Amino acid sequence: MMGSLAGFIIGMGASVANTSAFGFADNASAQRVISALLFSFGLGIIMLTGMELFTGNCLIIISVLEKKAKLKSMLRNWVFVYSGNFIGALFLSACHVYAGQLRLGGGNLAVHTIKTAAYKCEMPFMNALVLGVLCNIMVCLAVLTSLSAKDTTGRITGAFIPIVFFVIGGYEHCVANMYYISAGLLANAVPEYAAAAVNAGVDVSRLGAAAFIINLTAVTAGNIVGGVGLGAMMWASHKRA
Repeated sequence: MMGSLAGFIIGMGASVANTSAFGFADNASAQRVISALLFSFGLGIIMLTGMELFTGNCLIIISVLEKKAKLKSMLRNWVFVYSGNFIGALFLSACHVYAGQLRLGGGNLAVHTIKTAAYKCEMPFMNALVLGVLCNIMVCLAVLTSLSAKDTTGRITGAFIPIVFFVIGGYEHCVANMYYISAGLLANAVPEYAAAAVNAGVDVSRLGAAAFIINLTAVTAGNIVGGVGLGAMMWASHKRA
């Protein structure tokens, strides 16, 4: 349940970022800055409410190395939380597509949503993997800096700044992609939205379930490497001799 809520919140951050940035189609830098400033509050909400986010839970490796948790238990946690994150993100994407939210701007938001999903599905596997590694280094740093604070403002700020960095850097987050790509896929299945995307010159030939799975596989693997790698390095650096 907490995983589903976290997936919903990350999806909400992605949706708000999309809705605010789609009008800057000719200015990629402005799109990323606007998206970063809005999307980044999602992790702060998750940290304050105790929701379960797969990428942040890669830091459970620290407890495993400290022998306070078992590897089997960590993997079990990952499976349930990842599944919950996907359910929450998919639910939100379906709500937005079928409730007509993507009609904003005469359907231009739907076009932008489909274009974003198509771009992610076209990304080469190794590119997605590396960008996934870089992403979760920043996400896990956000978790660690948030946990180091003692008040609400500090915890939100600690979570906010590293996420701004990752969004502006264009890195890949598996839970965010659960929303972005599922929303694009569902929107492309609506004739009105699909026609608008084709008229806008969006290439949707690679947009499909298979490409979605490939992207999630690459990004998730990268997120695991980045998060577990950072956690292991922090543990090794701070453990008692």
